[in-house]
Amino acid sequence: MKFRYVWYVLLVVLGALVGIAGSLVQAAWFPGGVLLALLASAAVFYGGLRATGTQLGVVFAGAGWLVTIVLLSLGRPEGDGLFGGGLGEMVFLLGGMALAVMCATMSRVAPPAP
Repeated sequence: MKFRYVWYVLLVVLGALVGIAGSLVQAAWFPGGVLLALLASAAVFYGGLRATGTQLGVVFAGAGWLVTIVLLSLGRPEGDGLFGGGLGEMVFLLGGMALAVMCATMSRVAPPAP
């Protein structure tokens, strides 16, 4: 039970890291970068479901991802922002949220019978 909390913290950090990496990749190699960023996000969300065995794993990974994406989109007071406001950014943001919802609503996989 104690290890589950470690997984939750790890998933928040991992979701944030994938959000940062996805933000950089999706803008660099359009349209392949968007696909790569969404695949990485889906892997973290589904991995959170499988690692913890509950939908909370997806919630924690998605929370880290979403908070990072929102903070990166706000920019700085000087006007510098990571997102330029194009089609790729919207596909990454909305597609990532849709993937998180899909993974969170998946049924849990039953453990194998002994």
